Amino acid sequence: MRHPFWRLFVFVLVAVWPLYWLYQAWSFALGPDPGKVLVERLGLGALILLLITLSMTPLQKLSGWSGWMAVRRQLGLWCFAYGVLHLAAYAVFIMGLDWSQLGIELRKRPYIIVGAIALFGLLLLAVTSNRYSQRRLGKGWKKLHRLIYLILPLGLLHMLWIVRADLKEWAIYAAVGAVLLLLRIPALMRRIPRIGGAGQKVQAK
Repeated sequence: MRHPFWRLFVFVLVAVWPLYWLYQAWSFALGPDPGKVLVERLGLGALILLLITLSMTPLQKLSGWSGWMAVRRQLGLWCFAYGVLHLAAYAVFIMGLDWSQLGIELRKRPYIIVGAIALFGLLLLAVTSNRYSQRRLGKGWKKLHRLIYLILPLGLLHMLWIVRADLKEWAIYAAVGAVLLLLRIPALMRRIPRIGGAGQKVQAK
């Protein structure tokens, strides 16, 4: 396994946040409605992890360091995990596990449907992220994993529908997402300078 310490560092760094938020909720540090705060933080965490996952390829191209790609799959799986926790927290803290209210919630909050579609897309990517699926699906694997380019706009739409009044923070995530999606265009990806490679050439001289 390449970059084992880097992989472990990323694992611990991402895993610790939900535990910390739960501790904050238990210690009454999240205000009068800790359940709602947990739902919001887990959802935002999933979106941020999705953006970070998409940034791994440009960072690898820019720096020439393979460590970025070594953690891309892990970050993608963590993004899905945060999404599942976000949904679970909503079911527990907002709905109170009262499934009879689901139809009412969907009518009142149609952004739930958008979020559910995005989460289903992440599920497809998560279950096919292993090497067996890569061999099994062949060229179709890359086509399937291009769903991430649809999942990101759905996630941003889900967040936009929720915040509505305060768009400043959302605009930052949307701008970052737009840049990352534009960088997936082959012509633009080829224009990313190889800073890492340039540095190695200077050292070689």
